[in-house]
Amino acid sequence: MSSQKLHLVIGGRVKDPQGLEFVDLNAMDYVGVYDNYADAEDAWRSSAQRTVDDAEMRYVVVHLHRLLEPDKP
Repeated sequence: MSSQKLHLVIGGRVKDPQGLEFVDLNAMDYVGVYDNYADAEDAWRSSAQRTVDDAEMRYVVVHLHRLLEPDKP
């Protein structure tokens, strides 16, 4: 039985380009939820590439499946 592994891609302006503290949670860019890492990575790469010249914009992939089922390997 294969379990679904959900991934969320989000982005936004950060206070420090080296960190992950977002400036305005209401202005976040919710790119989407994907059922595999490869699709999430493609969406992340596309979104990050659009803002490559803006050091204060940051996109990330959140492994939702790890949050939803933390005890699963």
